[in-house]
Amino acid sequence: MGRFHLQQLTVDMNINWTPVIAATVCGTGALYLFSKWRNNQKIQKKILNARKRRDNSLQQAELAVQQFKIQNPDFKSSSIVSLSLPELTGKLKDGSLQPDAVLYAFMEKALEVNKTLNCSTEIIMESVAQLKDISTQKKGLLYGVPISIKDNVAYESHDTSCGVVSKLDQPALMDSVMVTVLKKQGAIPFIRTNIPQGLLNYDCGNPIFGQTLNPYNLQKTPGGSSGGEGALIGGGGSILGIGTDIGGSVRIPASFCGICAFKPTSKRLSLQGISSCVRGQKSVLSSAGPLGRDVESVALCMQALLCQDMFSLDPTVPPIPFNQEVYESSEPLRIGYYENDGYLQSSPSMARAVRETKDLLEKAGHTLVPFQPLQLYHSFHELAIKGIYSDGGRTLFCHLKEGPIDPCLCGQDTVIGTPGFIKKLISVVLKPFYPRISATIDASLGVGSVEELWRLHENIELYIQEVIAEWRRLNVDVLLCPILGPAYNFRYCGKLGSVLSNTGLYNLLNFPAGVVPVSTVTEEDEAQLSHYKGVHGDVWDKLFVKAVKGGVGLPVAVQCVSLPWQDEMCLRFMREVEQLTAKNKLARKH
Repeated sequence: MGRFHLQQLTVDMNINWTPVIAATVCGTGALYLFSKWRNNQKIQKKILNARKRRDNSLQQAELAVQQFKIQNPDFKSSSIVSLSLPELTGKLKDGSLQPDAVLYAFMEKALEVNKTLNCSTEIIMESVAQLKDISTQKKGLLYGVPISIKDNVAYESHDTSCGVVSKLDQPALMDSVMVTVLKKQGAIPFIRTNIPQGLLNYDCGNPIFGQTLNPYNLQKTPGGSSGGEGALIGGGGSILGIGTDIGGSVRIPASFCGICAFKPTSKRLSLQGISSCVRGQKSVLSSAGPLGRDVESVALCMQALLCQDMFSLDPTVPPIPFNQEVYESSEPLRIGYYENDGYLQSSPSMARAVRETKDLLEKAGHTLVPFQPLQLYHSFHELAIKGIYSDGGRTLFCHLKEGPIDPCLCGQDTVIGTPGFIKKLISVVLKPFYPRISATIDASLGVGSVEELWRLHENIELYIQEVIAEWRRLNVDVLLCPILGPAYNFRYCGKLGSVLSNTGLYNLLNFPAGVVPVSTVTEEDEAQLSHYKGVHGDVWDKLFVKAVKGGVGLPVAVQCVSLPWQDEMCLRFMREVEQLTAKNKLARKH
């Protein structure tokens, strides 16, 4: 009855509701636009504040270096930053070099490198204050050594941004376990390094701090996600750094920037206080690991970290000290090898590097055995990609959508931001024409239930056992294989997640793996790219050629792998490769 009277009243009064409705709609639209504008203003303010903190730290560091140089007119940083880590630690121990001179030398060099490569998110000015008490750590294996840390490694009172706006203005309440142990070993963390937005990418750009460049070629990416570390160490601005690796994130920057890096067995080093945009993902395991100029540097870092302090601060880390005897062993090895994993055809320079390294190892008395990764097409899509994107990429996308998307994620952001039913439809349509692309899109949908997630974890466990059984059958100690390289041109990493089979496999298996530079791209390597067909002959294989073109003179590395918890064996193998490569280069000169 009430509704009838209202309707009748409306008719009798002959009210025109159109303007009222229009005004309401316009008002709602205006409120939405205002809300969006206000949110964008907040985002921009956060970004500007982060950049201001970085710029202030760079200015403070420059002033501190200038002041030290005025007080010490004979100071020359070049004679310090050119030392190897063993030489540097020796001079610090015997007192011929003082920690303050070493810190300011690397600070000066890092500032210089950063101006060209944009590899720093902040200089840690607390490093200067740390000098006051550094003498109490003189027994530490890294006494007085300045060290760089990736942006997502917590340092008290500093953001661990992961390159996303959502994590800004949330300073860490305490140091990560890694930083705490490094300090106890006498190391001085002095700079934080750049990363790609969200970390799950192997480029190195984000909308907060911008794009990092490659030290060998400014038109190339340094790799990622520990790309700031790769660029800074490769450019000479740091002697030792700490990164993280979930799909090649310390190994790819090492390959692209001509340095060494080591991904230990997951949980061999503590992950407490290390930030992530996919926290809770347990299918494919992340590791923290060192990057350095040579194998001895990363081995010394591992030795320093694997101490009682690490085991006490994080009891979830197995109390296994560094096995120096295994690392220093010179017994002949039985080495599995492959130059093509059956999923990604290596670039000509990478295939050559593996062949040449194999030949050097055989001449040195080691036994080389052909090896082929098992069921890689299936395991890469149905275990690795589906594992990392178990939630369909929703957790990562929640972090990305709170700010502008960086160009280096172009392609990747489309995949994770597309609704599931549309991805499923695209996957079905593409399957007859581009099966690999179809399988990748389908895997990015993740799992649909807890039951399916448990089944995924079971299948991963079974796959690990199958691979270990193959190692046992062939009786191999270690594995020599390709790493992604040479360094890419910009804007290809987001489009080519498919190429991570060489690295992501060993995160899935949780096998320790390291990278050693052995060569450089030649004119002949570059010419052979015109004959590159790829394993699948699809769009991605063609994009890969475009990504690595123009690489003459860039570093080329190989990857060394061992079984879980045999980290020292992997490092020992890396050292063997490095030494044989150095001897071969010396012999060629003569």
